[in-house]
Amino acid sequence: MKVLTETWRSAAIGRDKSVNVLLPSSYSSAGRAFPVLYLLHGFGGNRNTWLQCGDLAPAVDSAGLVVVLPESGRSWFINDARGRRYEDYLVGEVVGHVDATFNTAASRDGRGIGGFSMGGAAALYQALRHGEVFSVVCSSAGAFEAPLREGDPYGHLREGRRLAMPTARDHERVWGPVGSGVRREYDPYRAVRDRDARYPIEVHLDIGLDDYPRMIDMNRRMREALAGGSIPHRYRERPGGHDWEFVNAGLPDLFAFARSRLLSA
Repeated sequence: MKVLTETWRSAAIGRDKSVNVLLPSSYSSAGRAFPVLYLLHGFGGNRNTWLQCGDLAPAVDSAGLVVVLPESGRSWFINDARGRRYEDYLVGEVVGHVDATFNTAASRDGRGIGGFSMGGAAALYQALRHGEVFSVVCSSAGAFEAPLREGDPYGHLREGRRLAMPTARDHERVWGPVGSGVRREYDPYRAVRDRDARYPIEVHLDIGLDDYPRMIDMNRRMREALAGGSIPHRYRERPGGHDWEFVNAGLPDLFAFARSRLLSA
């Protein structure tokens, strides 16, 4: 696996932004085009966070996928309440740049999107909202109900610990107050109900049995919502907590799911 960094001035964000692009050992700039999997980091992460997974390189090489690692800091890859336009950046700029620069299968059937926690939720939001762009979703411990959150459900766990979960203040900076337009726009259950059926998607969800109870419950509710919306999905509960060790252990399944459903050009 080769790791490259692509940087350009983002019109949506208004400053230079970088993404990491992971090329499998089988990559060639000529011949068959390679499917692409976009992987989104968790809250407070960046384009390098996924690289801490020790099994990422063999997973990329085995699947033969181009993998793209963008970043949005704590902004959930959405167009947020502060006016930061990370959805426009991701869907409108990153995808186009990758397709113009690399030998990729430049159609929805060749593109998947996934992520961990914040990134897992954002991946599902974007695929539901942009089915013309992505056809596969791979979420690890997705924090799907972020737009519905009130206050700080993790407050009782914070004393003496650093949690990779936003405080109430951090959360409302992105999502606005309860009832805001941004929260309504990204309500995940509304997105499931209102998705464009012309663009079918398939979804892989997994959650750790040692994760926060709230996180487990919302993943179960999302499984039910996908089933109710007749969206094909695979749901797994397995050992692990809300951490990158859990993510790393799930990489073989995640990449196998993506590779079996994404088409080469």
